[in-house]
Amino acid sequence: MKKTMIQYFEWDLPADRTLYKKLTNEASSLARTGFNMVWMPPATKGAGGVFDVGYGAYDLYDLGEFNQKGSRSTKYGTKAQYLRAIGALQHKQIDVIADVVLNHKMGGDTLEDAIASTVIRYDRNEVQEGTHPVKTWTGFTFAERNNTYSSFQWTWRHFTGTDYNAATGQNDILLFENKRWNDRVSHENGNYDFIMGCDVDFTNPDVLSELYTWGRWYTQLTGINGFRLDAVKNIDSSFFKCWLEEMHRTGNHPDFAVGEFWTGDLWELKQYLKDCDYCMRLMDVPLHYELQRASMSNGTYDIRHLFLNTLSRTDPHHACAFVDNHDTQPGQSLESWVLDWFKTAAYASILLYRCECPCVFYGDYYGLPSSGREPVHNLREMVWIRSHLLSDNMLDLFDEDRQKACWMAYGPHPVVVIYTIADWKEKVFTEPNYAGYRMVDVMEPSHVETFDAQGTIRVTCRPGCASVYILEKDYTRMKKELEKAVPKRGRKTKRI
Repeated sequence: MKKTMIQYFEWDLPADRTLYKKLTNEASSLARTGFNMVWMPPATKGAGGVFDVGYGAYDLYDLGEFNQKGSRSTKYGTKAQYLRAIGALQHKQIDVIADVVLNHKMGGDTLEDAIASTVIRYDRNEVQEGTHPVKTWTGFTFAERNNTYSSFQWTWRHFTGTDYNAATGQNDILLFENKRWNDRVSHENGNYDFIMGCDVDFTNPDVLSELYTWGRWYTQLTGINGFRLDAVKNIDSSFFKCWLEEMHRTGNHPDFAVGEFWTGDLWELKQYLKDCDYCMRLMDVPLHYELQRASMSNGTYDIRHLFLNTLSRTDPHHACAFVDNHDTQPGQSLESWVLDWFKTAAYASILLYRCECPCVFYGDYYGLPSSGREPVHNLREMVWIRSHLLSDNMLDLFDEDRQKACWMAYGPHPVVVIYTIADWKEKVFTEPNYAGYRMVDVMEPSHVETFDAQGTIRVTCRPGCASVYILEKDYTRMKKELEKAVPKRGRKTKRI
């Protein structure tokens, strides 16, 4: 079965604590459409309480159970609702991918006195001010949880550094005395061990023991099927191989992991995969940037080379292709939005071509009300086609036209894709085995083409658009099944 994942959240969701309920209600719809993996948002309590997207990690043991940071619930719901959503998805044979944030902690409970150096923000290997007394929010006591599940309490000794000195009110990057940044991380800014908040020290044996203890607890409790690992470029590359092996021995034995190493440099991704002994996939950030460049090129991009310097081309077994995500959406820290006019073609490229593990963004599937964006045209149909029709036997139909992409998936259910980043395009080709077959353009169903008696067909697409052709009988089947996949609103969800 082909992997097809959906990232089931976006940055600007309202803090109404209903996402888990919505996901539970839509489990059947997602399965019918063709998704078999759901990347859920970070489930742990963040420093911002119900307003925290989940990346300001505060207490890993609080899944929306304890009255901490102003609420019992997280932004997405309670612990009970989280577990219910996982059960509903797995009941529909959908794997649950948990977003795990281990690199940093935020929202400390107590101030501590420590000694630290101030380092230069854009070259963390260079000291700006030598060792001096500081006051830092590095005491994590979790008083409301009161040692439930774990009695471990964090102090400055469990961190490499932090980014705020309460004694001066300055937001400086501080490196604690007798500590050093980890060498097995990205070399961005000299050394990219530190990203934000309180930087977890992955050389501290007590920290490592606690992260293993938490992982076993979390995996056994939730029964999740895999992990999305946040900010792996900032974490010791030797950590995850053993940690993931231990998690695989625990609970539901999760056997899937994908890491976020944010760089457009393919070599850096390949080097990290080697350093971590290929224990995970990585998000294909270079492909995302190529899709963005194509969308902004005003027709000058050579679409034939879209995948040339991407992980999906050079190491597809360790790549996870995506178009956009919560960080690249408008207004966010890594904003690099693939322009809306190109979104359908971009998704055709990752869903209907050779990508082994594509990920659909919630904001593209449901729309982004905060920025006035509608759902991507025919995205549900492309997910269904990938799941129900698409074969692995691909025939590239690219030619000398740099502004046009075209390919065909062979098999009992042929799929032909053509799109352009410029003016009107067409492609004429011959496949005798399909003589007489009628093909419907999913994007414009009134547009029907037929393989003639010799098996020759002419497929076309409008300027700046995409066309996806499937058999007429497959189109009829798809419409019926997608009608059944529409979630039933207002109906109570059966508990799993």
